[in-house]
Amino acid sequence: MTRLNCWTRGAVALLALAGGVHAETAGPAPGALAMVPSALAAPAIGPGPDAIRPGAGGAAGPRLSSAEITETWLAAHPPTAAGAEFDCLATAIYFEARGEPVKGQVAVAEVILNRVDSGEFPGTICGVVHQGGRGGCQFSFTCDGARDRIREKAAYDTARRVASAMMAGVERDLTDGATYFHTKRVRPSWARRFEKTASIGYHHFYRVPIRTAMN
Repeated sequence: MTRLNCWTRGAVALLALAGGVHAETAGPAPGALAMVPSALAAPAIGPGPDAIRPGAGGAAGPRLSSAEITETWLAAHPPTAAGAEFDCLATAIYFEARGEPVKGQVAVAEVILNRVDSGEFPGTICGVVHQGGRGGCQFSFTCDGARDRIREKAAYDTARRVASAMMAGVERDLTDGATYFHTKRVRPSWARRFEKTASIGYHHFYRVPIRTAMN
């Protein structure tokens, strides 16, 4: 979070230049187009029991890293979160990254939560997911006219487990503070103005360039 706060001030000017930046995502969900937002200090995303490892004598150990969330780990951790924020995150993961390896789904969740924490986007997960703008919706599944039916129960269960783990407060270390992403099948012009931080699953991930005293 500290790293994100360092470049938040510069982000406003750059995002103004970017206009309605879209992070076109077209993973396994056909036609998925996502512009991922990030803004919020939401109490619902505070550390939870699944984010802490017990140390010797029951003492709290280091927090779980998002890179450590695997299919095996998810199988042993059914979702414990609930509520509208959880539903919004799980649904976004499902429609934007279902069918991807677990790391790809976790990475998409990181972007949403990074936007939530950045201070430059709506102040809730649901606000981030359903944000609209001059360039259109942030996530195409929210306004593409199609009925958002959950047809793949197993995939949705995985998305819910990922969402629950991420909302428990794990360390986000897969995308290095990314607040945008697009599918590898497209080459949007806006991507040249951002810093690529990772390529995971079907997507490339970006953040606003970090500004220092030298630039």
